[in-house]
Amino acid sequence: MIPFGTIKTIFFDYDGTLHNSIEIYEPAFRKAYTFLVEKGVAPEKTFTKDEISHWLGYSSKEMWKQFMPDVDQDIKAESSKIIGKEMTKQIEAKRPILYEGALETLQYLKDKGYKLVFISNCGSNYMNAHTDLFNLDTYFSQMVCSEAFDFIPKHEMLAQIKDQYEDDMVIIGDRHKDIEAGEKNNIYTIGCTYGFSSQEELTESDHLIDDIRELKRLF
Repeated sequence: MIPFGTIKTIFFDYDGTLHNSIEIYEPAFRKAYTFLVEKGVAPEKTFTKDEISHWLGYSSKEMWKQFMPDVDQDIKAESSKIIGKEMTKQIEAKRPILYEGALETLQYLKDKGYKLVFISNCGSNYMNAHTDLFNLDTYFSQMVCSEAFDFIPKHEMLAQIKDQYEDDMVIIGDRHKDIEAGEKNNIYTIGCTYGFSSQEELTESDHLIDDIRELKRLF
């Protein structure tokens, strides 16, 4: 069990933890997959929303390694650009949706004196666009994305930045990679059951929450 009264620093995953990212990722994924079919490197297939959401939380490098590892690198790069451009269009149209109470909870934690750190397997443009849309930099002491670290695993990113902050620490996220990051860095973990994980991914979490607003009760 987490000794909540001793926590000083809180690391937050973004997609599936604060942001309901499937709403902008789904149309981008479908557009990129159509491109792959047109290039003749992928079979026609109709994906469910759940199948698409499986890839949320993965870095671009990790996603391609598992999804279609044998596709030519140039085609992968073009597909990634399609996803990035389509998601940027969605952001510019102000279609991203945060989970209800997300910003309110961040403000509450900041006002209580906790250091909040954004840490996500995303690109810099994506992070910056969301920062502008939701003024995220008013809540977080630091904004960290995997592109700035050459898309290394999240646990390695966390290892490189955690010494800047006070113990005790906790990382909050919806995927196994968030829990793994905490475990490998001896940091407490909170798994978000409302995100995009399978039930098995969060079994090693120190604590589970079903709603982001539960943090106001815990801290």
